[in-house]
Amino acid sequence: MSSPSSPTSTRMPTNRPRRSPLLLTLVSVAILLVAFIAFTQVYTEVLWFKQIDASQVFRTMWFTRGLTFAAGFVVMAIPVWVSLHLAFRNRPVYAPTTPRQENLDRYREAIEPLRKVATFAIPAVVGVLSGITASSHWNTVLQWMNSTSFGSKDAQFGMDKSFFVFVLPGLRLIGDQVGMAVLLSLIAALVGHYLFGGIRPGEQKGVILTKTAQWQLGITVGVLILIQAGRLWLARYERLTSTGGIVPGVTFTDDRAALPAMAIVAIAAVLVAFLFVYTAWKGNWRISLIATATLIVLGGISIIAYPAMVQQFQVSPSQQSLESEYIQHNIDATRDGFDFDDIDVTPYEPSTSGEKGALRADADTAASIRLLDPNLVSDTFRQLQQVRPYYSFPEQLDVDRYEIDGDMRDTVIAVRELAPDSVNNQSWYNRAIVYTHGFGVVAANGNQRSPDGEPLFMESDIPPKGEFPEYEPRVYFGESSPDYSIVGGEKGATPRELDYPSDEESGSGQVNNTFTGDGGPTLGNLFNRLAYALKYQDEQILLSDAVNDESQILYERHPRERVQKLAPFLKIDGDPYPAVVDGKIKWILDGYTTAKDYPYSTPQPLQEATEDSVTATAPNAVATLPDEEVNYIRNSVKITVDAYDGTVDMFQWDKEDPVLKTWMKIFPDLIKPSSEMSGDLMSHVRYPEDLFKVQRDLLTKYHVTTASEFYTGQDFWTLPTDPTKQANSGLTQPPFYMTLQMPGQKTPSFSLTSSYIPARSSEGQARNNLTGFLSADADAGSSKGEVADGYGKLRLLQLPRNTTVPGPGQAQNNFNTAPDVQRSLNLLRQGESEVQNGNLLTLPVGGGLLYVQPVYVRSAGDTSYPLLQHVLVAFGEDIGFAPTLDEALDQVFGGDSGAKAGDAGTEDSGSGESGGSSSGGDSGAKSDDQNLNEALEEAKKAMEDSDAALKEGDFEKYGKAQDRLKNAIEDAVAADPSLAEDGTKDGASAPASDPADQGGGN
Repeated sequence: MSSPSSPTSTRMPTNRPRRSPLLLTLVSVAILLVAFIAFTQVYTEVLWFKQIDASQVFRTMWFTRGLTFAAGFVVMAIPVWVSLHLAFRNRPVYAPTTPRQENLDRYREAIEPLRKVATFAIPAVVGVLSGITASSHWNTVLQWMNSTSFGSKDAQFGMDKSFFVFVLPGLRLIGDQVGMAVLLSLIAALVGHYLFGGIRPGEQKGVILTKTAQWQLGITVGVLILIQAGRLWLARYERLTSTGGIVPGVTFTDDRAALPAMAIVAIAAVLVAFLFVYTAWKGNWRISLIATATLIVLGGISIIAYPAMVQQFQVSPSQQSLESEYIQHNIDATRDGFDFDDIDVTPYEPSTSGEKGALRADADTAASIRLLDPNLVSDTFRQLQQVRPYYSFPEQLDVDRYEIDGDMRDTVIAVRELAPDSVNNQSWYNRAIVYTHGFGVVAANGNQRSPDGEPLFMESDIPPKGEFPEYEPRVYFGESSPDYSIVGGEKGATPRELDYPSDEESGSGQVNNTFTGDGGPTLGNLFNRLAYALKYQDEQILLSDAVNDESQILYERHPRERVQKLAPFLKIDGDPYPAVVDGKIKWILDGYTTAKDYPYSTPQPLQEATEDSVTATAPNAVATLPDEEVNYIRNSVKITVDAYDGTVDMFQWDKEDPVLKTWMKIFPDLIKPSSEMSGDLMSHVRYPEDLFKVQRDLLTKYHVTTASEFYTGQDFWTLPTDPTKQANSGLTQPPFYMTLQMPGQKTPSFSLTSSYIPARSSEGQARNNLTGFLSADADAGSSKGEVADGYGKLRLLQLPRNTTVPGPGQAQNNFNTAPDVQRSLNLLRQGESEVQNGNLLTLPVGGGLLYVQPVYVRSAGDTSYPLLQHVLVAFGEDIGFAPTLDEALDQVFGGDSGAKAGDAGTEDSGSGESGGSSSGGDSGAKSDDQNLNEALEEAKKAMEDSDAALKEGDFEKYGKAQDRLKNAIEDAVAADPSLAEDGTKDGASAPASDPADQGGGN
């Protein structure tokens, strides 16, 4: 753009360099290549969803993403473009009359070459950013369009809760997008009109606007204020989930001051918006600006200052009485939002003295007490059942139950998975073609052990043998499967996949197999091979002769990740667990539907609530939920993933959940009715661990059901830290699966349990006394499609506030400092052996609280593994310590507990019998438990006599006692060769007990 007074210039011809055809070709090829790579990523996604028969998910999700992107682009780009276009098209033509205008005109000339590009580029850029933001909210739009009524209303506005959960987020999204679009349009209009002369400084003072600028700015500002009025009106509803008050949700100040003020200001803003439209017509900006300033002052006083005064001078002096109604709303909504409003709370006054025969009424529970710690026995499974280094077991094993000979048994189970990184030859052919799958499950009785401390396996070895019915053992989909494998082959072709090792004399050392299922997209054509070669940046997929017309590529193989991709609207439990179901190995997972806008409910950070000592020490085996806050959650879906072919089956578990019903409208064929679940599958369904963690965390406060008690906070609890970990680790004790009979229950059931201790004081001090015990009935029954009546029932035992029952930390401390226990453990630690404390279980039996902890011994050496050697038991202040749980219970309960534990008679079953069919490691085994016990007792007495002799100064007596101690240690070594290390060969006396010793490297 040039000034009318500028001199005419003669344009001289210029010799611009011609662009190189080669350069243009290279750029074009690069663009096409990038586009093709992007296309292959989408194309392989289409193939994956099609292969698992879930194309509807892909179509719906990406179609909605496309529509929301387009809507976001249009809503943002068009208003900005219109603002810039109108500013230029209606620019005034005038000759500059002042130096200031001449300077501005030079700027206009400078930007003129970029004007056309900027007029389209700026709206396009902000439109793309807006579209990306909008498309990320595709789930919000779908839920809004398919919302389902909750059938209940909020306590403040009397509206169905679906408005807050489904509709309000959608309206908020539109308000945010449109509000930002109008704001950017206003900025574009101001800048455009200023640059093109529609806004210019007056000759004396003030600003001169053209008629077009006046209309455009006035209407734009009016629309912006109108949108802000609407957003302010919606913000009233958002107060039901705000967290700024004494509790989340509307408080007294909100109800009596803030909400009415917000409504008044919103209405006033509408009037001011129309006033700006009037200004656009009349051109008198003074009235509109005064009205805007008045509106701002009104908003500041009524929405900020007035509520603050009400809070300070009316609420604070009488907060408990005035806030009582609103606290009660929060309590009721939180308990409902997290599905524990019908929890059974039972006052429980536990006995602290173990009477003879006290467990007679709890005989079934005592017989089922789990001794195997799934956190510790992974190495034992690995040494006894790994078979080859290219197999592995997870760091954390799983607890399930199986019916064997008519009896339900708690079982520790793991899949023998492929460990790709342990394959010796890491060639592409080995990684992708040969080593493709794991083989079989290994399961051990949870309440028993072999005489030498190894697990008593009920299913083991390759090929599998044991007490399970016959099943398909191959594991192509698991938690440690390779990123991808290429499987399948032409009929009659030589199998290439290593199935399992074989030691037959005439064999090759292995048995091969060809995958025959339908587990992945086909590689039967050249284009698919090229697409996957680009996806994984591996040319071997395209070039290898091992890929044939029948080949399939298996990927997305981790059960949790596979389900999350198929159902992105679900939160998936962090611990998929394997089960042998209907002749197949299936991974069972729990899916959660959640919401962030459930009225009055307290938001809960999922990741923080699901963290504990297991997720910290075995993150590859057990994950936390995502780092999100929700105030509504349901275990609405049960899911299985077939370990052989990756088939995903999703079943509607919660038939009343409106959130799931909404998603079932969106994806009508994705989730099956629970009536299709087989009885075998039902018998392995359990109450989900992550949901239980979230609920137990909230119950530290929300076990209190009255507003007055909640306000004082004097009865709040906390979760104990894991006493088996290092002191001050801060790691929360995990919940435990076990079979038990809670007080009031008629029969024992498979349950998930946790305990509570008092909350820390304001000074940070804590009492480690037990205040509560929580149990969830985890047994879904075994009838096809029918859930057992008691499943999911939460039961809370509430102990008296002045209870003296030790909490887990105190119980562990009592174990660690008991002199008799320490002397025995010190002997077990001889020769660099390590004592490891197993999980500390709490059981409400015998009229009190029983603590049970297995004690494992692990010798030195790279191939060592922990062996279950002793069991610690505590009831009140009484402690039992014996090679078997049965003996330890008798010690605590007057010589006869009245019940038989699962390991009763273990030491009488003979020596040399192994719990598994494989052996390995250098831990050794006890030849005779009875001899070992006698030797330990003699060593204990000799140590006591040595201490007494030293105090008396009788060194002759001390020397004799030391000789007895040496002989006792030698007898112990003879009874248990695992003690035969350097520290026991030199005859040195056992180290003195150390009350501060925490034991076992924990």
